[in-house]
Amino acid sequence: MPEVDDNRVNVKRKPDWLKIKLQFQSDGANHKARMGGDTGTGGNVQTGAGRSEKAGVQVGKTVGGAYAEVAKIVGNQGLHTICESGRCPNRVECWSRKTATFMVLGDVCTRACKFCATSTGKPLPPDINEPLRVAGSVASIGLKHAVITSVTRDDLPDGGAAHWADVIRAVKQECPGTTIEVLIPDFEGRMALVDVVMEAAPDIIGHNLETVSRLTPAVRSRARHDVSLDVLGHIAAHGGVAKSGLMVGLGENEDEVLGAMDDLRRVGVSILALGQYLQPTLAHLPVAEYVAPEMFDFYKQEALARGFAHVTSGPLVRSSYMAEQALEKLCRKAV
Repeated sequence: MPEVDDNRVNVKRKPDWLKIKLQFQSDGANHKARMGGDTGTGGNVQTGAGRSEKAGVQVGKTVGGAYAEVAKIVGNQGLHTICESGRCPNRVECWSRKTATFMVLGDVCTRACKFCATSTGKPLPPDINEPLRVAGSVASIGLKHAVITSVTRDDLPDGGAAHWADVIRAVKQECPGTTIEVLIPDFEGRMALVDVVMEAAPDIIGHNLETVSRLTPAVRSRARHDVSLDVLGHIAAHGGVAKSGLMVGLGENEDEVLGAMDDLRRVGVSILALGQYLQPTLAHLPVAEYVAPEMFDFYKQEALARGFAHVTSGPLVRSSYMAEQALEKLCRKAV
């Protein structure tokens, strides 16, 4: 364990490592990107220069034409992104790099997890035209690696599995050179539905464990630690590249985080993303601790020592952040 200040960071005030500094171009493409709402999960946004490579935090980002282009494509197609619905702190950076994480099956979830900013309620029926619109947007943006997630649809007989497969196949047909990563719900542990998604052959299949076993009942709505592990184990056992994500700062301790890593490795997960929990609204769980960047470095080294093929770890890391790097590393290892 690294040597860090024994006193916990004041959770009422975000530390410097969670502040993102933005540079706004003067080319007519300076969009505010609704940053006022998004900073609820991403720290304070300031203008001005500056850069930090510590633990995955990058500041001094430039907002300009690429961001506007992605925003226009997503908006014109009437699509949802977890970048917006989840109030992701990396949205400006990722959209400026012409990457985005599409969210299918609507923007209303049937679950009400205490950490998630996505709306909950009664969703609309799936849009049968959505697969083609997602594929068209992937082509228009020119994505080499497409990341797709969804709300949880416990209201549907198949949990949305068939729709998931339609989206993957549409992207493959429209963009045969694009690799595809999906972040799926647990489908209530029904492995036949997981198989429906797997049969469409995405390159990486993710399902987030989110937190340690002890905190799962308080953090995740209806989800169970053991069911999530069963889903991930099923993916890995049937030839899929399994990925998962963990949040810290919810009140877990170091041993519990390392234990969750052991759980994930035991079932065959090969890719791990680890980031800081940030309270999206006052109605959600409060932050228990802002974890220092040094601890994220420590967790990364511990994860690699446990055999994960690729680990992304840092305060602002989210499951889709720099997702393409994992596949690139796995491909290099396979050669």
